[in-house]
Amino acid sequence: MKVIDPELLLRAYSIGVFPMADSRGADDVFWVEPKMRGVLPLDGFRLSRSLAKTLRSDRFTVTADRAFSEVVAMCAESTEGRPDTWINPAIETAYADLHRRGHAHSIETWRDGKLVGGLYGVTLGRAFFGESMFSRESDASKVALAHLVARMRVGGFQLLDCQFITDHLASLGAVEVSRDAYVALLDSALGVGAGASASTGWAGADFFAIDGAVDPETRTVAGPISGCVIVQLLGQTS
Repeated sequence: MKVIDPELLLRAYSIGVFPMADSRGADDVFWVEPKMRGVLPLDGFRLSRSLAKTLRSDRFTVTADRAFSEVVAMCAESTEGRPDTWINPAIETAYADLHRRGHAHSIETWRDGKLVGGLYGVTLGRAFFGESMFSRESDASKVALAHLVARMRVGGFQLLDCQFITDHLASLGAVEVSRDAYVALLDSALGVGAGASASTGWAGADFFAIDGAVDPETRTVAGPISGCVIVQLLGQTS
């Protein structure tokens, strides 16, 4: 199995490039820099009335960094609508390494103690690079994304990178921007010119600001944030 150097991976993100594989079983990875980039403006998240109702009901329990490896594994699973995936073992191992270093995070959606949805991505400075998401129940991934946007707003983030636009993401407010426009957004989020670097941790936003106290060793939070709080943080519904 090829190994992706974590420092190289962080550097790639800092210039707008990310890895993919041709399939789950592929040995190699390739580097991608889309001409058009999907981003979700943090003030443009579309919180529908139905999603707000689901959030308020607390039908799902939502956590952060409780089951990172499980989320990545489930994102890599084949489903009826997606027979293969771009997440091969080398990519899975690389993000596990970034998670241990504090640069990769997950949001998990649970129902009756079972993991039914979630997402994961990479943080640098004030940017969150969304990598993949999955859902095994209706609205499970939407709830995870709503929690992520609220978490980013509270934590002082500027950029939520979605990589590619899908109908699902577009319905939630994601838009496409040109490569040049994306680089400008990325440079601002990373504080380019202000001495930011992978070695200094790209100081900036706080992924755990919404949680208050965080266990310094496990980086897990005391308890889940209620859906009512998330709805309040996201503002008006459409």
